[in-house]
Amino acid sequence: MKRKILFLSVCAAFVAAGQVGAEDISVRITKKYLNLPVSHQVDRAVMTFEVGGVTERTFDIRLASGQADYWVFCDVSAFDGKDIKISYGGDGLRQIYQSDRIAGHDSLYRETNRPQFHFTPKRGWHNDPNGLIYYGGEYHLFFQHNPYEREWGNMHWGHAVSKDLIHWEELPVALYPDGNGTVFSGSAVIDYGNTAGFNRGDTPAMVAVYTADNPAKQVQCVAYSLDRGRTWTKYAGNPVLDSGGKWNSKDTRDPKVFRYEPNNEWVMALNERDGHSIYTSSDLKNWTYESHTTGFWECPELFELPVDGDADNRRWVMYGASGTYMIGSFDGRTFSPEAGKYYYTTGTAYAAQTFTNMPASDGRRIQIGWGRIAHPGMPFRSLMLLPTELTLRTTKDGVRLFSRPAREVDMLQTVLFQKSLLRAEEADSLLQPYRDADCLRVQFTVKLSHATDAGLSLYGQQLMRYDMNFNTVNGVFYSPDDMTCMEISADVILDRTSVEVFIDGGAYSCSMERRADGSNREGFRFWGNNVEIKDLKVCSMASIWKF
Repeated sequence: MKRKILFLSVCAAFVAAGQVGAEDISVRITKKYLNLPVSHQVDRAVMTFEVGGVTERTFDIRLASGQADYWVFCDVSAFDGKDIKISYGGDGLRQIYQSDRIAGHDSLYRETNRPQFHFTPKRGWHNDPNGLIYYGGEYHLFFQHNPYEREWGNMHWGHAVSKDLIHWEELPVALYPDGNGTVFSGSAVIDYGNTAGFNRGDTPAMVAVYTADNPAKQVQCVAYSLDRGRTWTKYAGNPVLDSGGKWNSKDTRDPKVFRYEPNNEWVMALNERDGHSIYTSSDLKNWTYESHTTGFWECPELFELPVDGDADNRRWVMYGASGTYMIGSFDGRTFSPEAGKYYYTTGTAYAAQTFTNMPASDGRRIQIGWGRIAHPGMPFRSLMLLPTELTLRTTKDGVRLFSRPAREVDMLQTVLFQKSLLRAEEADSLLQPYRDADCLRVQFTVKLSHATDAGLSLYGQQLMRYDMNFNTVNGVFYSPDDMTCMEISADVILDRTSVEVFIDGGAYSCSMERRADGSNREGFRFWGNNVEIKDLKVCSMASIWKF
């Protein structure tokens, strides 16, 4: 009844103005949200919000004039008590209503295909993680976000925070499109030295450096926050870098910025055309081109790690969005590759980014990547993969990048059983009671003996397959460090819609959509000629959402 009253109050305002079915309406904001119906049976049209004669928001939306496929929402609390003029190039305005809760609140995080321990936004599309930073006791996850549809478009920066890297609270949208364009990927830093001049007293600014995209070009812009990322002010001098002319290309995007203390400078790794460029700055506003490394596409990363934990033996890692990397040295101006490119992860993972400003007492390099999974029938699309710790380790083939689940993931698990020295049939029998579990972690070591391939499947989907003849794991070349013992270990983590697999302590990892064969009834099955399951540990995984 409450929603109906709110809906009718808005409609009454429309009728009084003689505007039902028209392209413009006026609404006085008294609630936190405007709920908007979406239908994929209609084309996108432009909607604008105008307050006091000033256009505050402009976006594309498929506004439903009849039955909605799902509902999205706009946080309009900033306009409380004010009149918003809403203009739209199509039908459907009469179904918009105000509320202090989003439409579908009662089923939020309970939806059939909602991941239970991977971050997803309440509504809409999301992709690349942006601005990953630790500050004030919080991990900040900004991300590419279309709040108005489960498909790509209307790029904003969404925002979520966590105290532990696992349990996330989604906050209001951080950055909105403006005259420079929509808000593409970027990064964030804390300007402790007030180099940009944005600080207030003893409060250092959190500074976001991001790409603005418009039909003509992509440029780099700056925004800052003085309240832990809750509200943002865009720099009046934007854009701070326009390099498309140099490359004769629009492809100049995704700045990753960090502090390089030996030179007392800021460094930006920026994807430009066919690789990553290095720029430097003293103030985050004026940038100087230094060098370029070819061979990467989108979402640069550049960071230093110790080899085998030895602080006196360090290498720099450069990677792009696709999961390939190079190892080399860096002097603040130029990255010099020594080895690579190599894969460390494949599958649904894309555009991973690592956290900056981690506590000195921690010392880890933590990464989160985007998982490209569709989630059919849901009012959102894709997910963020689990946080992983990146390390460099010496292998028989040289120094390589390892990625394994961050230790915080363990807090979600409850051990169901742990067994050793099992035949495949025995392991299958122990696993069968959990074959329909939404959330599960299965860790095991397989000894191949005389098998040429071996692995684990669930309802016909191969979760892990090691093919000794072709030296592949899940179809990607992989050669174990010790070829004489013929053993391989796997850490398989299953959520409702996803599977993440970490091989031999993170030497290789992959992710995939969880997709059972509907005609298969066998549940879990280990296969391989005379294989032995040396160790098998199975854990349930708790939900991160509060119901």
